[in-house]
Amino acid sequence: MTSRRFGLFLSLLILLALGGGGMSLAQLESGERGIPPIDSASTLEIGGIRVDVAGKDAETARLAGWRLAQRRGFAKLWAQIHKQPEAQAPKVPDSTLDGIVSSIAIEDEQIAPGRYLANLTILFDRSRSAALLGASGPVRRSAPLLLIPVMISGGTATTVELRNPWQRAWAEYRTANSAIDYVRISGQGIDPLLVTAAQVRRPGRAMWRNLVDFYGAADVLVATAHVRRLYPGGPTVATFSGSFGPDQELLGSFTLRAESSADLPRMMAEGVRQMDALYTRWLAAGALQPDPSLLPPPPPPVVEEEEEEEESREQVIQIAVTSPYSPVGWLRSIPGVASVQEIGSQVLVVRYRGSAGQLAGALNARGWQTSNASGVFTITGYAPPRPAAPPAQPAPAPQPAPAEPLVPTATNREEQ
Repeated sequence: MTSRRFGLFLSLLILLALGGGGMSLAQLESGERGIPPIDSASTLEIGGIRVDVAGKDAETARLAGWRLAQRRGFAKLWAQIHKQPEAQAPKVPDSTLDGIVSSIAIEDEQIAPGRYLANLTILFDRSRSAALLGASGPVRRSAPLLLIPVMISGGTATTVELRNPWQRAWAEYRTANSAIDYVRISGQGIDPLLVTAAQVRRPGRAMWRNLVDFYGAADVLVATAHVRRLYPGGPTVATFSGSFGPDQELLGSFTLRAESSADLPRMMAEGVRQMDALYTRWLAAGALQPDPSLLPPPPPPVVEEEEEEEESREQVIQIAVTSPYSPVGWLRSIPGVASVQEIGSQVLVVRYRGSAGQLAGALNARGWQTSNASGVFTITGYAPPRPAAPPAQPAPAPQPAPAEPLVPTATNREEQ
């Protein structure tokens, strides 16, 4: 009898363990977690374009509103890039704008018979519009920084454990125009276990070092939104704060208000824009330098014999290109490069007599920015090298002082 009870008890424990494991697995695979970020590397975005157009019918008014939004969006983006008034922007015909506008995002719109009112966001194709906008110069961006959005609501702090409007706003934010190279998490896979609200308060360096190395970042940014609802469905007040590094160095904070729950997404989107502006100001001040304690240890020195062998052997190197500017012409000009094959617009296959490190050094010397995060050779941007300072002129040698003239002296010799 005792053995039967023990067997039943053991069976119940096994069933509970299996059930708990299945529940945990189901929770990890749930689709109600974080939101994947949109890819905006190939577009230039300008939002807040307000149009109010009349027409003979709703469809005609809507088309006219979109055409007007394209013209206003081009002028506004040109003025933003050149720091000039919109009136000085060049006039571009609608046929050209139709070719460089990749899409139009509707923030909100109202359609009536013969009238169209809307707030629109215009997305320009970067490669086709860069020359017209004057945005084809070198782009200076920060080191890759892991972004952790933390939302505090009702006393509970979450990141990507559950979907929330703060993480959604960051996922929908187009980072192509930003000077910050954000590494955004999607909340899928192992993200909810690694990047949690508790991790933000972790003081140790070991876990942080593993985390930034896993996501291919150099340091971490924490964007916190503390949301307080006055009553359900009513006004909402949120305090946003941004910090840098594992030690949570506070960079600044601000407060926004939404009049209702329907206005909450707009407030979160505005919070993201102001937070990006806050990070950009600190980057311009030189304060977002990666913490050396988070960097992986340097690789062991390479034996000279292996270097000579790599120099004499031609090998195939695959390069991922995230820079908006093509490095193909520069690669072909590097001594030792036999061929450059383009696979799409973001992958290059290079036959080079030497190692990948030597090729990266040659690119860096020509102003190209490269990265080898997670073992992937990547070209991230271009910045022309600074010209060398002219050599200092040697000081002139001192001239010898002129000799004093000889002056005869009188003598008191008596005449004999």
